[in-house]
Amino acid sequence: MIRRPPRSTPKPSSAASDVYKRQHEYQAKDLFKNNNIKVPNFVVVSSAEKTAQACEKLGGLVWVVKAQVHAGGRGKGGGVIVCKEIKDAVNASKKLLGSKLITPQTDSNGQPINEVIIEAGQDIAKELYLGLLVDRGSERITVLASTEGGMDIEQVASETPEKIIKKKIDPLGKITLEDCIEIANKLNLDASLHSQFSQTLVGLFNIFTEHDANLIEINPLVITGNNEIIALDGKIDFDDNALYRNESILALRDIAQEDEKERSASEYQLNYISLDGTVGCMVNGAGLAMATMDLIEYHGGSPANFLDVGGGTTSERVAKAFEIIQSGDNVKAILVNIFGGIVRCDLIANGILQAIEKVGLSLPIVVRLEGTNAKEGLEILNESQFEIITEADLTKAAQQVVEMAK
Repeated sequence: MIRRPPRSTPKPSSAASDVYKRQHEYQAKDLFKNNNIKVPNFVVVSSAEKTAQACEKLGGLVWVVKAQVHAGGRGKGGGVIVCKEIKDAVNASKKLLGSKLITPQTDSNGQPINEVIIEAGQDIAKELYLGLLVDRGSERITVLASTEGGMDIEQVASETPEKIIKKKIDPLGKITLEDCIEIANKLNLDASLHSQFSQTLVGLFNIFTEHDANLIEINPLVITGNNEIIALDGKIDFDDNALYRNESILALRDIAQEDEKERSASEYQLNYISLDGTVGCMVNGAGLAMATMDLIEYHGGSPANFLDVGGGTTSERVAKAFEIIQSGDNVKAILVNIFGGIVRCDLIANGILQAIEKVGLSLPIVVRLEGTNAKEGLEILNESQFEIITEADLTKAAQQVVEMAK
């Protein structure tokens, strides 16, 4: 499942919520090479001192130094530097390594750069876009292609949708050579390129289906002056529900790209995403989380996080949830919004009290319970020694916590 932030809330503080299913560019390109997709020659370095040696190994007259972070828009953030002298490449590596890259897809803190790619420059004659995704409307894998490579595909879709080619693939079959040639013709590729293009697209399809991807894209896919088709960049988003059968993909995890609180939450099977607001939100269920955060925004507040404890809530998990929520300096109040379905509300209430006893309570808290034994759960909280505001009505609960956060 692809998570999204609530409609009107700030963007997540990092791309860390996708760390289990995302990978660095060089890791994507390794997968590409293993599936007969041509990529530029490159060397991955973690020390600027190794840059000159990498450039000499690659040869040529132009090198590109590319920051490796789990975020798009690296070029806009200064994370892709073209160099015509080896000394310039060394300086670029020194500038990037050990720093944090801020892009349109990160928060103001950016993402740490611990590795860079030193890549051989290419003689680019034309840039294309090529990708695959799961189209939920048609319930089919769909190929997206465009002559507008190098641009944000969302911008192309918005401004010139006619330039996006779409091809749905039979869910009971595989992509065929005829499919590939059809797309190549719509891209106005010369017949001499059809074989290379087909090899590239079939390789992408194999990666997509064999490793349970949600999205895979090459932007740009370039045609060189020597009439070669090369993947100049690569991004793959894997289905996190299928990682249990993709150990080789799970092994690509880079914990340095993860938010510390999000990583800690994942160890307790908690779904947590940091946001930039002031109201901590603990809920059970993604849909309820979205509704809760939207309501907080509606009443003038702003969510500080998204924390879904799931259906099998236990006191240990609730305790960890409280610990994580309270650890944010920006959190001024907490709203607990639980719907008791699988788990009874009286058991949830007892779990909340046990959690508070374990980790303490340093922030104002509003608890809203609904569902099985909600009345009993609220009574347990009201009779406790802790200063907990209880509410059965979600709107009133949201209004109260927003005022408390101010």
